[in-house]
Amino acid sequence: MNYTAEEQRSQDERHADQLGQLRGVLGKDSFDFSELSSLPLLRKSDLISAQAKAPPFGAIAAKNVSRVYQSPGPIYEPGGTGHDWWRIGRFLNASGVGADDIVLNTFSYHFTPAGAMFENAAEAVGASVFAAGPGQTVQQAEVAAFLGATTYAGTPDFLGAILSKADEFDLDVSSLNKATVSAGPLFPHIRQGYADRGITCRQCYATADIGLIAYETEALDGMVVDESVIVEIVTPGTGDPVEPGDIGELVVTVLNPDYPLVRFATGDLSSVMPGQSPCGRTNMRIAGWKGRADQATKVKGMFVRPEQVARLVERHPEIHKARVEVGHDGASDTLTVKLETDRTEKLTYSDSVKELLKLRADVELFEKGQLPRDGLVIADLRPVEG
Repeated sequence: MNYTAEEQRSQDERHADQLGQLRGVLGKDSFDFSELSSLPLLRKSDLISAQAKAPPFGAIAAKNVSRVYQSPGPIYEPGGTGHDWWRIGRFLNASGVGADDIVLNTFSYHFTPAGAMFENAAEAVGASVFAAGPGQTVQQAEVAAFLGATTYAGTPDFLGAILSKADEFDLDVSSLNKATVSAGPLFPHIRQGYADRGITCRQCYATADIGLIAYETEALDGMVVDESVIVEIVTPGTGDPVEPGDIGELVVTVLNPDYPLVRFATGDLSSVMPGQSPCGRTNMRIAGWKGRADQATKVKGMFVRPEQVARLVERHPEIHKARVEVGHDGASDTLTVKLETDRTEKLTYSDSVKELLKLRADVELFEKGQLPRDGLVIADLRPVEG
């Protein structure tokens, strides 16, 4: 597959192609991108309840399914054996993995699809795979040395454990020169430690439900969004797009005809980066993981959730942005609701806050643009014990 041709096409070509696919997924010949934000969000909780009523995949008409997996929830995901079915091959290709490589695949093959996702990807780019799965670090090091494995696939930190065992048992794993990682934080010191051993480490952002969402390239400047997904960044608790560059919840529409997901709310925070990648790929970039969108916080024995804050904004259309801050005054919890609004009268807002949040709160009013654009609808500022 010629990944480069897709990745370097113009935005007009990309949008026309994606719009055609989106209309096919929705069964609407006249649908436009501007209408996407009007569709409801699909959350993991929705999948769980739908699948409980109509096993295994709810109302989603999955096709060409050769495997079924289960992730915590439980949520059941389909898997296929078609070429680059989860599209992770695009990430491996961008990482320089190809026909001359042997991939030590340490992702789990048990219940969850991660192992199969990366095996399918390696096959897509012509690489060979050793299906290692997690654990057994000594044996992993022995296999890497014996086979001359060139590429590691797994979580960012587990490679370090394998390399330590290789050093301990004097095993030559110098053939390893690439690491393709996901499903965990890649801290700068970990990446640098691998680089010091001649291993180029890059990461992708993928989920069991969606497959590939975004991936690093040689530019190491944000993550380039996959060609087969449409990414939106919305205010947590709503489906409303944030201002360009603001942090919000990452919502993904998957243009996979075998398992289409429309406006799937990942629960992760990110933001769109301006411009295009220096590597020459022209699709939008995201800044990577910025936290979780599920900011539900218990205050005085009651949960405050982003959805409640969203209802407050819906009730008062003149509110541009809302932020709830939870603090502690040394004796009890405090609750402050900060609102960007054109009005100056607090009374109406105080009544709505009490009704919708079920708690009394101080209300502070701000002009548009004065509140932080950090993706936090509920900021828990209470000191951490310990």
